[in-house]
Amino acid sequence: MKSVLLIGLGRFGRHMAQKLQELHHEVLAVDKDEERVNDILPYVTNAQIGDATSEPFIASLGVRNFDLCVVAIGDDFQSSLEATALLKENGAPFVVARASRDVHAKFLLRNGADDVVYPEKQMASWAAVRYSSDHIFDYVELTPDYSIFETAVPDSWVGKTMVELAVRQKHRVNILAIKRDGRLDPMPEAGHCFRDDETIFVLGNNRDIQKFLRL
Repeated sequence: MKSVLLIGLGRFGRHMAQKLQELHHEVLAVDKDEERVNDILPYVTNAQIGDATSEPFIASLGVRNFDLCVVAIGDDFQSSLEATALLKENGAPFVVARASRDVHAKFLLRNGADDVVYPEKQMASWAAVRYSSDHIFDYVELTPDYSIFETAVPDSWVGKTMVELAVRQKHRVNILAIKRDGRLDPMPEAGHCFRDDETIFVLGNNRDIQKFLRL
């Protein structure tokens, strides 16, 4: 369990607070809007009304005692930048800031953010990959070169095993798991016989996976 300071309770901040509660972390939520603070109370350990661009207010929070500080302000870049800088100046060990544009991400990193999340860009990238193919059901980018795809079993694979298909040798990808009827079978055996009502989780280099998806 981690202690988290969450600044900014718009849609992104609210969703993050709810997920952090689900993961059983302690969360102090902060926003200058009283209504937003009241709305988030059921989902956090504590909440305060305050201006994150005020140095005395940030100093009063004891930010160095939090494992993670999140600046989730999305509609006021200047405030996001100031809050990020103040958190680091007051000893916050790790600060993640939300960006809405590439230039925002650069300035946030230069002003002390340890990492930046860019939800619109990340979701757009995911949606482009997910919906540009009829056979991709999910997608996780691990690095710029490697990803995991959930995809349909190729028609030519149905009724055959990984050994018969020589998956790794021919396609240079790894089958991490198989899903059927909502149930996941991780690390399937080499003798597993593929069915047309299954989906498979494929790990590999993006170029190899793109070739594989054209089967």
